[in-house]
Amino acid sequence: MCGIFGVICSSASASDRELARTLAISLLRNSETRGREAVGVAVHDGERIHVLKQAGSVSNFLANPKLHQLLDEVLGAGSAGQADRAIAITGHSRLATNGAQSNADNNQPVITEGAVALHNGIIVNDRALAARYPGIPTRGELDSEVLATVLRSKLNASKNLVTAARETFAELEGSASVAMMFEDLDVMLLATNTGSLFQVTSADARFLMFASERFILQRVIEEKLENKDGSSALGDVVIEQVRAGHGLIVPLGKGPRHSFALSGPEVAQETAANAAANAAPSAGTVISPGGHHVSIVDLSARADRLQRCKKCILPSTFPFVNFDAEGVCAYCRTWKPIKPLGEEALLAAVEPYRSKDGSPDVIVAFSGGRDSAYGLHYVKKELGMNPVAFTYDWGMVTDLARRNQARVCGKLGVEHIIRSADITAKRRYVRKNVEAWLKRPELGMVTLFMAGDKEFYSQARQLRKETGIKLVVFCTGNMIEEARYKVGFVGVPQDDDNMVLTKMSLRNKRDMLFYFAKNYLRNPSYINESLLDTANAFWQTFVVKDDFLYLYHYLEWREDVVVGTIRREYDWEVATDTTTTWRIGDGTAAFYNYIYSTIAGFTEDDSMLSNMVREGYLTREEAMTRSIEYAKPRWPSIREYAQLIGFSAEEALQVINAAPKLY
Repeated sequence: MCGIFGVICSSASASDRELARTLAISLLRNSETRGREAVGVAVHDGERIHVLKQAGSVSNFLANPKLHQLLDEVLGAGSAGQADRAIAITGHSRLATNGAQSNADNNQPVITEGAVALHNGIIVNDRALAARYPGIPTRGELDSEVLATVLRSKLNASKNLVTAARETFAELEGSASVAMMFEDLDVMLLATNTGSLFQVTSADARFLMFASERFILQRVIEEKLENKDGSSALGDVVIEQVRAGHGLIVPLGKGPRHSFALSGPEVAQETAANAAANAAPSAGTVISPGGHHVSIVDLSARADRLQRCKKCILPSTFPFVNFDAEGVCAYCRTWKPIKPLGEEALLAAVEPYRSKDGSPDVIVAFSGGRDSAYGLHYVKKELGMNPVAFTYDWGMVTDLARRNQARVCGKLGVEHIIRSADITAKRRYVRKNVEAWLKRPELGMVTLFMAGDKEFYSQARQLRKETGIKLVVFCTGNMIEEARYKVGFVGVPQDDDNMVLTKMSLRNKRDMLFYFAKNYLRNPSYINESLLDTANAFWQTFVVKDDFLYLYHYLEWREDVVVGTIRREYDWEVATDTTTTWRIGDGTAAFYNYIYSTIAGFTEDDSMLSNMVREGYLTREEAMTRSIEYAKPRWPSIREYAQLIGFSAEEALQVINAAPKLY
């Protein structure tokens, strides 16, 4: 998921066009939160569409003299002899999904046959579309390129931009918010099937701005740009959402805009903008674009020889397992049946937050995993609320998760807000902690690999402030997925905290800090640049007051219902290297589960399966069968993780395989 943005200036005034430059740069800076891996702009000066893009951050792009040279040239050309044509400066900040950003063809704006496109979202059936239209030329690996070329081909066939947009979106699976300019039409197309597109129009119609989030536009407006006389440079403005399932044709010149639905009956409405979209091509407009082998040892056969609980499947290596004389573990002996608060309590809890006018009234944290996919579905379909989906991408959200996010948000018509970390730095932190861990393998320290994602707590709170939406729902709290081994390997028996870790006892928090301090002293390699990030993770997880609603504190979690619903309703995609549906969207899971399986003889799935046995969802025999299947190393995912983080998978696996075992 990325950020798209733009500003269209219809005024020929030199001061207005200079203001357009200022607005474009502000939009560029404020869109960086949605992606930091590549940047690009497409600028329409009335005669040409200029494209400039590069891999790397917005900061690096703003330091590129070519950007400012381009804007200087365009503003000059636009103010000389093109008074009836608008200047359009559009851009894209990329969160890499399909294709490496090092290949310029994989970055945006996308240049296709007679058009330039910016796309935010993920098209999950892009390969099927490419196969369906074999004559469409593509240069990179981008789903965005397929979208743009399909739309362009349909425009060539129909000679009608509204028809082309409607037909294209009808064939798409996933999420798409698009801005597109054409060499032969004096219009820009804006369209979205999720509502992740907002526009600002000045009262005098000199400027139109758009961006992927309302907050981005608010930040630009709040910069209080002033004229020399102290008056507001923008004047009065109105922020509006381009609603999910709608498009907008904006003339790059004089004439009204034309709004249309992407599906359903289209009311015939011939406006100046629509007439421009159906006009004959204009002349003279051009587009100027400026492994090694990894050994994996499967130790599941040895793990099968471990003593396991006679009621569940936990092995003797599980922390604080304490078998009794009958071979029953302490967790089975002390298990309390899960009793969710119930749907009536949930309805009562959310009722005060319901909007009266259909505006967004709840933020739903959305990883793309099974629990959050079902949770977003439930909030929208069952509770009848108007959610905004929120994802914090710290570098370990997989392409699989992103595709599933696109599927669900696209079909539900839900705005999807993404906050992107400095992914390069986050992955570097993980690499340094992995390298430190490999020097002295210690199971309790594995959690450091996941410390970088805990900033999502503070990001959720910040988003609440930015949007004014008071209710934040986390699709967690499912006690069946409680993983007591994580704090157990630290030497701490987990409290009955209902999976709200701020409720952990002060004694346990103290003991955890002592454990980490001891291991930092034993292994000084952990004292690296990730230290502040890790400290913040502890602070956010265990200290800051928790003020979120946990969906599965209220709902009974049933795997058949959760997975069945999202597979049936949204064609939710499963992984190809495992049969489990848990944590398949987390890039770290395959690696840490290999560590746990190799050294301790179990994976996190064994904990979940044991809880399912206790709740009567599975027999012990069914759980054992699943355990054996789930424990198989996920080879492709482990390789991909090592490549993303930047360490040698072969060397890491050799250390893990040679590490002392708990059995």
